[in-house]
Amino acid sequence: MAPQDKDTPPPLPEPLRVAVADSHTHLDMQDSTVDEALAKAASVGVTTVVQVGCDLAGSRWAAETAAAYDSVHATVALHPNEAPRIVLGDPDGWSRQGAREAGGDAALDTALAGIDELAALPQVRGVGETGLDYFRTGPEGMAAQERSFRAHIEIAKRHGKALVIHDREAHDDVLRILREEGAPERVVFHCYSGDAAMAEICAAAGYFMSFAGNVTFKNARQLREALAVAPPELVLVETDAPFLTPAPYRGRANAPYLIPVTLRAMAEVKAMTEDALATAVAANTARAFGY
Repeated sequence: MAPQDKDTPPPLPEPLRVAVADSHTHLDMQDSTVDEALAKAASVGVTTVVQVGCDLAGSRWAAETAAAYDSVHATVALHPNEAPRIVLGDPDGWSRQGAREAGGDAALDTALAGIDELAALPQVRGVGETGLDYFRTGPEGMAAQERSFRAHIEIAKRHGKALVIHDREAHDDVLRILREEGAPERVVFHCYSGDAAMAEICAAAGYFMSFAGNVTFKNARQLREALAVAPPELVLVETDAPFLTPAPYRGRANAPYLIPVTLRAMAEVKAMTEDALATAVAANTARAFGY
C-alpha cells in the first residue's frame, strides 16, 4: 500500500440488508464529526452505535452525546490503563490528559464516584470499558487496575447496567475476578481476544463476545477459532474505531461505517449467511445493552 493511502479513508462497503449496531466505538477519537460518522454508518446499515468512555471526561462526553442522539448509547468507565495513572501519576503524559501527578487511592475513589453518578443516567447503557490490561500496565499498576475493576463490577450491578470488559493478556484474572465478585446479569467481552477454550467458558457463563476488525487479520487464527465456537446468540460486532481497522484496510483509520467488512468476514467463519448473522447480532446488541 502506498504511504499516501494511509490517510485516505477506506471506501464505503456494500450496505448490509439487515441493520446492525457497532457495539463499541470511540467517536471522540475519530476525525469526523458525530453527525458525519453516524450518517456514513447509517448509509451502510449501521444504525446504532455504543459510544464508550475511557476516563471521566470521555465518559461525560459519551453520556452527553447519547443524550443528544437517539442512535447513540453510552457506556462510562475508567479504562484499565487509566486507573494506575490516576493512582500513580502519569509523568510522561501518555494519556489524553497530559502529564499528571500521583493522586493515590483517594483520587481513584473520587473518579469512581464520578463514574457511579454517570452510570445512573438512562442513556448510559453500560459500565465499561473496564477490566485488566497486562500489556500496557506493569506489575506496579496491577493493584490499582484490580481495585478499579472490582468497583466497576459493583457499579454495574447496582445500576443494572451491562459490564463492558477490556481484557488484554489477562484472561485468567479477569474470569477469576468476575467469579469472585459475581458477574452482572449482562457482560460483554469487548474486542474478544481469548481462544476457543475461553469462548466455551464465556458461553457457559452467558457472556457476550464482541469481535472487532482484528478477526480479519492473517495471524488471527485463534480468534477465528473462538468465533467459530461462540454461540450465535452471544456474538456482537464492533469497530473499536479509530483502532483495529479490518483487512484489507489495516493501518488506516477505522470508523463505524466499516462494520459490514468485519461482519461479512465473521459470517464466513461461522458458516452463516450475512443476513442471518446480522439479524442475530442486532438482537444480541439490543439485549446486551438493554435498549
